[in-house]
Amino acid sequence: MKAAILYEINQPLKVEAIEIPRPATNEILVKIKAVGVCHTDLHPIKGDIPVPLPIVLGHEGAGIVEEIGEGVTTVQPGDHVVLFPAPACGRCICCATGQPYLCMVAGPLLFAGTMMDGTKRLKTPDGKELNSFFLQSSFAEYSVVHETAAIKVDKDLPIEKMAAFSCGMSTGLGMVRNTAKVVPGSRVAIFGCGGVGLMAMWSAKLVPASMIIGVDKIAGKLDMAKEFGATHVIDASREDPVEKIIELTGGGADYSFECIGNVKAMEQACSAVHPGGMTVIAGAAGADEKVCIEALPFVTGNIVMGTVGGSTIPSVDIPKNIELYKKGLLPLDKFISRTYALEEINQAFEAMQKGEVARSIVVMD
Repeated sequence: MKAAILYEINQPLKVEAIEIPRPATNEILVKIKAVGVCHTDLHPIKGDIPVPLPIVLGHEGAGIVEEIGEGVTTVQPGDHVVLFPAPACGRCICCATGQPYLCMVAGPLLFAGTMMDGTKRLKTPDGKELNSFFLQSSFAEYSVVHETAAIKVDKDLPIEKMAAFSCGMSTGLGMVRNTAKVVPGSRVAIFGCGGVGLMAMWSAKLVPASMIIGVDKIAGKLDMAKEFGATHVIDASREDPVEKIIELTGGGADYSFECIGNVKAMEQACSAVHPGGMTVIAGAAGADEKVCIEALPFVTGNIVMGTVGGSTIPSVDIPKNIELYKKGLLPLDKFISRTYALEEINQAFEAMQKGEVARSIVVMD
């Protein structure tokens, strides 16, 4: 099979032939039909998040179940599935308390290069081991994942579009609906108008929020924000977004969301809410970066919290999000800006960094 491999930091991915992996106990082999291109995949390429090299990236896959391992009960060969980036052990304290997205077994392995059982499954034709990413590595024609990461979807849905429901879309929708639990009439500020930020705007529109403020430095992204529900946009390259948000809202937003992974934007998001307001951080910053925020707002009830995948419980929330699409309440076609072949993967990353797309999808033959 073909796979996109990262051999060196700050170097293009190389599409090469590797061995098709085999599923172990509680795992499935999926023939990948499409995979989203997410900023989280860019972090290892740039060296912001350390991962073992060489590695096959990709964590927003969708495809058809080809083979199942021993003990798999939730899917069968031929099923169409969306691959959520975080599987769950079902036994740790987080899983047991209804937070499988915080799984204490899977979490430490997302960037470790192995599968849930600690082994490596990807190999070159001459037997050299390759590392896995998010226990998925879906920038490839086939992917082995734990069965808890595979969510069955109807076969009459366009499988190439279903990849959008994996990470970015679910994170954006979920951080508003699940993490913050935004209430109707709220004033919301969203820092970063990429894929996650745009879906957060749409989720706020569905609430509905009374004011949705999009913040970015790229004009094209601000234009997209207006299409996804932003009532106001702020060009952070031209004016101070905190001052402008406080002016627009008459004191600060009720909720702010950081969707970039930029520590300055995180600090600004924390400063953009009124006393008692909530800030949710979804962006993944570099491994060694730190956020510096004022301490005093905590004694006035301000809340700062992170979110993993929009607090998405995949077996519950992905079907819920797909139902929105089926009812015409989710602009999926607008969200998927471009499609690429696997051999064009580096071009897809370039377009993302230039702010030319909401979400790109790599479609397999």
